[in-house]
Amino acid sequence: MTTDWKSVRLFPIPSVIYLIHNNVQFATLMYVDTSTYQIMGNLKIVTTGILFRLFLKKKLSNLQWMAIVLLAVGTTTSQVKGCGEASCDSLFSAPIQGYMLGILSACLSALAGVYTEFLMKKNNDSLYWQNIQLYTFGSIFNMARLVVDDFRGGFEKGPWWQRLFNGYSITTWLVVLNLGSTGLLVSWLMKYADNIVKVYSTSMAMLLTMVLSVFLFSFKPTLQLFLGIIVCMMSLHMYFAPPHMLVDIPPAIKSDPESLVNVPVDRKTDS
Repeated sequence: MTTDWKSVRLFPIPSVIYLIHNNVQFATLMYVDTSTYQIMGNLKIVTTGILFRLFLKKKLSNLQWMAIVLLAVGTTTSQVKGCGEASCDSLFSAPIQGYMLGILSACLSALAGVYTEFLMKKNNDSLYWQNIQLYTFGSIFNMARLVVDDFRGGFEKGPWWQRLFNGYSITTWLVVLNLGSTGLLVSWLMKYADNIVKVYSTSMAMLLTMVLSVFLFSFKPTLQLFLGIIVCMMSLHMYFAPPHMLVDIPPAIKSDPESLVNVPVDRKTDS
């Protein structure tokens, strides 16, 4: 458990990034519809790969870059609705501010993830101690934001801590428990795997949710969903499979030592 201030002072940075990212997400929804928002959210797959390469100096092969792009295409394809289900005119017809905020949200999400991975792997501290530092600063900054909102509103609804659990139900607590557990699992991925594995797990979870919705909520599967799942599976195989399984690499031919011929070389010496 490193308690040196030089190490602890790094943890507020991702907390601030996540705070800004969460607020940018809400601002984005003010300009774009939910379908456009979901599709633009897939940009974080590509931005994560770019920042993963630039900041963590992790080299990716050409096949892996192609796999990351395919993953973004596959998840986007699965979310596109036909013209019969939603108005085609409403898709990508938002103001330019919405698209700019969507790109900013994708970049902030990738930056926060890559920086968190850097912190998790920076030393051999306990994962739970690192989580305590990360979420403590996150709680502090979010409480500060709530106080600022109270001052702006003139405390008309009272201080934030008096209405913190207003409207909570069993379902709400289950959602909180689910998100908390997900956060712990993501921290394990950051510590012992990397951001690309996290991106793939998130994308596959999204596709699994769509499939389960067919049975639980009578969701009608679409051609786009099946195509998206196929493309994502191809991407998964391309990224993690050994290169020799994807490309036909000719076997190295070993020369027979007995077939080697000694070639004499005349050496001239200057007198």
